[in-house]
Amino acid sequence: MLHPSYSDLMEVVNSEVEQGEQPVVQSRYSIVLATAKRARQIIAGEQPLINGKGKKPLSIAVEELYKGKIKIVGDEEEKDSTKEAEEVMESAEE
Repeated sequence: MLHPSYSDLMEVVNSEVEQGEQPVVQSRYSIVLATAKRARQIIAGEQPLINGKGKKPLSIAVEELYKGKIKIVGDEEEKDSTKEAEEVMESAEE
């Protein structure tokens, strides 16, 4: 069994959403995708944001999400941050 549970993770992720706003995460699938993506980043060499000594990358990713060390962003926010990063790179090249 996964600990924390999917419902606990969804509560943590959606805790900053104000009343009447669209929740960030509406399904287990979103949690699975986000943690899998973070686990792949850790496997690729990124440093864990928690003490994950002896833990598998997926367990580290789940714990990071539960402790609020990482956040799930929507597609629009991800596109905006990518665009900002590209603009910074262009201005640095000039």
